Amino acid sequence: MDKLYIICVDDQREVLGAVMKDLAPLGQDFLLEECESAEECEDLLEELDSIGAHVALVISDHIMPGRSGVELLTQLAGDRRFVATRKVLLTGQATHRDTIEAVNAARIDHYFEKPWDPYELLTVSRRLLTEYVLAQRLDYESYAAALDQATLYRELH
Repeated sequence: MDKLYIICVDDQREVLGAVMKDLAPLGQDFLLEECESAEECEDLLEELDSIGAHVALVISDHIMPGRSGVELLTQLAGDRRFVATRKVLLTGQATHRDTIEAVNAARIDHYFEKPWDPYELLTVSRRLLTEYVLAQRLDYESYAAALDQATLYRELH
């Protein structure tokens, strides 16, 4: 079974810790990585690509020093190596224009305003991971305990 990666990006340690805590139930089946900037995430993506790892999900804060989460996710959306990677944007300060840019340019799969509901973040992450596993034609049975059963049922029947 290939280990799949979930990358969480936020420049605030306490927010990053909260996201990692909310996603901890996925830690038995997926590798959770944290980055404090878009640049650090890009370095990690290069490293993971060089070893042939699967990056299934990237969850990024919007407003960060340097490059924003929208810029990071837009770059990811345009990189053929990560075309199947699911993308989530977390924000506490986005304008309507920022949201439109995130949806259109970055092709995000989900958008959360801070503070988010931990259960909803975990539920949406499970659904997006399930979509990734199925789109990549990976052995979904290896990850079945962590995947969204309703999505599996809908897609397989």
